[in-house]
Amino acid sequence: MLDSPALLAHTNDLDLVIRHVLAGLGHGIHAGRERGAGVEFSEYRAYAPGDEWRRVDWKLLARADRYYVREAERDSHVATWLWLDATASMSEPSRQVPKVDKLRFAATVLGCIAAVAQRQGDAFGLVVCTDGRTEFTPASRGPRQLQRVLAQLSKARPQGALPDAAALKSSLHFARAPSLVFAASDCLEWPSPLSEALLRLRHMQHDVRLLAVRTQAEVDASFNPGSGYRDLEGGMPPSDANAAGLHMLTESGRAAYRAALEAHFAGVGAACRQHDIPYYEARVEQPLTAVLRGWLQLASPRARAR
Repeated sequence: MLDSPALLAHTNDLDLVIRHVLAGLGHGIHAGRERGAGVEFSEYRAYAPGDEWRRVDWKLLARADRYYVREAERDSHVATWLWLDATASMSEPSRQVPKVDKLRFAATVLGCIAAVAQRQGDAFGLVVCTDGRTEFTPASRGPRQLQRVLAQLSKARPQGALPDAAALKSSLHFARAPSLVFAASDCLEWPSPLSEALLRLRHMQHDVRLLAVRTQAEVDASFNPGSGYRDLEGGMPPSDANAAGLHMLTESGRAAYRAALEAHFAGVGAACRQHDIPYYEARVEQPLTAVLRGWLQLASPRARAR
């Protein structure tokens, strides 16, 4: 399958992956443009999968032998922000698909969202939390902005811990105007500075949507028994680790681990529902198109009204 995680494992061309995934998606982020009589013509752009055929300029096709779409719409004032957790725990790899980890999967999902925003003509920007700091790509429009965002997503490496709560709170200036915020994290630290920032944005009336990225091994506790694991971001209680900072997952502790993790993510989901934040859990072994469709459909007004 073109949209399987195996595609991520065999190419570093994020743009290539995204174009394959979006070719079969056909979903927009939101009704971000105003259509109707009296709206002035803006520009032409190349046809993209999912565009309506009635908007193709057939006379231009006859002259140029290429499909072009008439942009005759006013832009929405809503900006789309992509928020990537690039802390150390996002380095967790899949045990089933070689060379795929949580960070690369999350970055690709957000890259697809950026491509949808660019196709809709929306402004979009990027926030990356990594190694105790926050990195911004200011919101803008157009193909060049998409390449800037994809370049930053490709450069992201899983390092360190989240910035502290005060630093993240002071960085929320980017969302002064109405915004959609698509955040991707493994949500292993919750509550956290990231969760506090997302809840604050929601209380500021922004549309916040959260994707929790996990591996199948994390979900079903299929780690090798007797193996040692270290908390890469710190904060592991001393009772859970030996002197070397290792946690040992024994066969007898597997059920307790699974129950604790299920309870943790149930709490994350409950907090999101309480604050009207669409929350979607994904595994890195899932097809990208399925994850994108599920997340976007969950965030639609129809789904949220159920």
